Amino acid sequence: MKIPNRIQPLVDDGLIDDVVRRLKSGKEADVYTVLCGEEIRCAKVYKEATQRSFKQAVQYQEGRKVRNTRNARAMQKGSKFGRKQQEESWQTAEVDALFRLANAGVRVPQPYICLDGVLLMELITDADGVVALRLSDVILTEEEAVADFDTMIRNIVRMLCAGIVHGDLSEFNVLMDADGPVIIDLPQAVDAAANNHAESMFERDVNNMTEYYGQFAPQLLETRYAKEIWALYEDGKLTPETPLTGLFAEDTHKADVDSLLDEIIAAEDEYYDRQRALKERDLDH
Repeated sequence: MKIPNRIQPLVDDGLIDDVVRRLKSGKEADVYTVLCGEEIRCAKVYKEATQRSFKQAVQYQEGRKVRNTRNARAMQKGSKFGRKQQEESWQTAEVDALFRLANAGVRVPQPYICLDGVLLMELITDADGVVALRLSDVILTEEEAVADFDTMIRNIVRMLCAGIVHGDLSEFNVLMDADGPVIIDLPQAVDAAANNHAESMFERDVNNMTEYYGQFAPQLLETRYAKEIWALYEDGKLTPETPLTGLFAEDTHKADVDSLLDEIIAAEDEYYDRQRALKERDLDH
């Protein structure tokens, strides 16, 4: 096929030999299969901000660090240069997340390089070497759903231990290779410790997966992994090997506000009584 303009620089640099076909057109990028030597890989071409339907919502950008202070100021001001830097930051977020997660043992495509808005990475295939289907296109048995859900939860735990929350995880952002689910599409990934919305995003990610697999294995719908995992994370007790139960008991104990206020008032009265007593003693002397 004709080589897209955005991919041509990678061809000129010898990183890509040829473009095989367009694999999909998504809300944030077009994806192509490309030939690199004897290997078939995947090239993700990010769309410009004006073409994307997925917005760079503030809650996703929160906590992202920009090393160059000049760039950070420009991004805050919203200048033309700042918008360009923000766009590059949005694209490199996925690259950074993929490298961190791959190193942490999370099942994600292996990234190779990101150049001029084109991310070159591993092509995920099934047991026959065919491009892997999305999870949303797969029918599972109950046994397969339980096994793959366990794999998914373990990968989500590894992600969190690496300090990352996917932020948009669903059956549409998971591919199925010969060994089970592979997590994809991470440009909106957030820093678990630095983003105030991380907990709600994490819970949504886990619940999305629970609801999907629960179609095939209804018993999974009774689990509460999101709450359990996040509680362990907040307590500093979460590791990739931490045993999980899928159970979580909410803290139903409510503070007795009236009693607390009574104690505060009583303490204040006692303080002022002591102050008055000290003043009266000083006057007597």
